[in-house]
Amino acid sequence: MLSFHSHRRNGDCDGNSRRDFLKVGALGLGGLTLADMLRAKASAAQQGLLTNNKSVIWLWLSGGPTHVETFDPKMTAPAEYRSVTGEVATSIPGVTLGGNFERMAKVADKMAFVRSFAHTNSGHSGGTHYVMTGYDNRLADNGAVPDRPGIGSIVSRVRGTNHPQTGMPTYVRLGGIYGDGPSFLGTAFGPFDPSGEARRNMSLTVEQARLQRRREMLAGIDSVRRDVDRSGVMEGLDSFEQQAFDLILSRSQQSFDLKYEDPRVVDRYGKGLGEQMLQARRLCEAGCGFVTVNFGGWDMHGDIKNAMNNLGPKVDQAVAALVEDLDQRGMSNDVLLVISGEFGRTPKINGSGGRDHWAPLSTLALAGGGLRMGQVVGESAEKVDVPKTTPITPQDLLATVLQVLDIDPRLQYSNQAGRPTYMVENGRAIEDLV
Repeated sequence: MLSFHSHRRNGDCDGNSRRDFLKVGALGLGGLTLADMLRAKASAAQQGLLTNNKSVIWLWLSGGPTHVETFDPKMTAPAEYRSVTGEVATSIPGVTLGGNFERMAKVADKMAFVRSFAHTNSGHSGGTHYVMTGYDNRLADNGAVPDRPGIGSIVSRVRGTNHPQTGMPTYVRLGGIYGDGPSFLGTAFGPFDPSGEARRNMSLTVEQARLQRRREMLAGIDSVRRDVDRSGVMEGLDSFEQQAFDLILSRSQQSFDLKYEDPRVVDRYGKGLGEQMLQARRLCEAGCGFVTVNFGGWDMHGDIKNAMNNLGPKVDQAVAALVEDLDQRGMSNDVLLVISGEFGRTPKINGSGGRDHWAPLSTLALAGGGLRMGQVVGESAEKVDVPKTTPITPQDLLATVLQVLDIDPRLQYSNQAGRPTYMVENGRAIEDLV
């Protein structure tokens, strides 16, 4: 029996959720249909929404990474504000990064650092929702479900849920993030999650002829169930099963397994986060349009120096390896890397040697995507507490990402009330980058 993820969601204490499992062959749990995907792709074509083949890798540093010890060390600030890990000179003249980022400093000419990113929600779930969707949700930290689609789901809605040639899901997440789902776009456009048991499910252990017969049998009873299901649940389940079938019947399933990668490349990326970043690169090569990688541990209320000395080098190695790898493979213009978290940290070190939640200022790092690299965009104030230059907002970031993918940021889809709703209403692509 083959098992695949559905999109019924079970939330954990942090508001994250995961897909339950569907067992293909258990007739009561979900039929298969290609029609939903074909309709989505046909709709996109009719609306002139066909996009390029560029991809996005979004590295999410959950918990709220310090902007000071990462990409804006501000060693000219008073001692209680400046980076406690020092700074390191980069390949961009006059630009430094936090002291843990020596490898990234060497490839900084292939990156851009935004030092004026800001919003207004200092809650973990609320800030995450703001950055992932471009919209604030004040109820997010009280357990509310996201009320706007995440950017990955927007990409899936426009492009269709699978790559038409490779079968690779358009939107894959490596670790769940609050606000990374489809909201009113519909369950079919949520992220494909290959974690845990699902990795084994993608190995084809049934001969293709038998699998096809099982697929046709499920499709034969699907019309009966669909007539009695008015909730839209079956449509979402069908689409997810279709993603799984398209994937296992193609060679793209190998993209999830690093045993097919050169061991020297695997070693260059490193363990843990490095393996996920390498997997993300492989997924993009196979036609994935949007990959999120969640790397947590950044809620550093105390002893921020030791915490940064632990996590910083892992990000440093993985990101530098990815930037170099994309450059060597001629993929830099085809893949955009975005590094962010839900907010920054308080500019002044607290009594525990840490920093607390701080939405009024944070930083971003980007690489590739055909954007203008080798620069710093924006500037922070003297005490690294607010932007000195015009703030760059979550909607500006989303507009930039969508422009890279040739998707109109002011695209509209109907919300829960059936009203046409802009995906990005006010944001504009970051002028210095595009």
